[in-house]
Amino acid sequence: MNSDPLAAHLHVRRYGDFTLTDAVRPGPGVPVRPREGYRVEVYRDRKAGLRLPMLSAAVSAERVFETFLALIEPVGKVVHAVFESSHGAGADRHRDLRRSHIDRPVLASHFCDFEDLLTHDGCTGVAVLAGRRPVEVQFDEHKLFHVYAPDLKPFRRVLKRLGVSRREVLPLISEAEHLHHSTDAYAEEFRQLCLRAGVGDTDHVFSDESW
Repeated sequence: MNSDPLAAHLHVRRYGDFTLTDAVRPGPGVPVRPREGYRVEVYRDRKAGLRLPMLSAAVSAERVFETFLALIEPVGKVVHAVFESSHGAGADRHRDLRRSHIDRPVLASHFCDFEDLLTHDGCTGVAVLAGRRPVEVQFDEHKLFHVYAPDLKPFRRVLKRLGVSRREVLPLISEAEHLHHSTDAYAEEFRQLCLRAGVGDTDHVFSDESW
């Protein structure tokens, strides 16, 4: 039996009927109990004069990848993709690499080939954006979903179909102290995913782009 309280805490994956992936753990003693659900709010970017409905969702590990593939379907047939990595970076730093104009089924196939990376690596995140509309689905490093769209109904229908309920109050693991997990092998898998998806130069850092 491990006597180290932190090590014991890091081995806890299940909170009631909610299971965490290997990517993150809540900080010891932090009162954020992971649970499944989604919440709706409004995203505001005062600099860009942007105001969009958004939803954030947490889904149990058993269905999180299935949910991701379902959520990107309403984005469109041809999409843009952003691959986010914090491998080897300092706290709160990451780099974004972009692939424009890719058929969504082709992109989804690449995602399926790297399901373990996308589900369990705490330093990998991806986003899928519509080509001509301000619509974006993020599957971030915390394995949470963030959806931005003028009309959230298609995405809410997806979540309802998958049994994910709306909650008026839904604390997220990213909003309190938490710990990320990754490996050198995952860093290499991230590079391979980018190459597979057609990001030709994985050493080139793309700046964040607006819609």
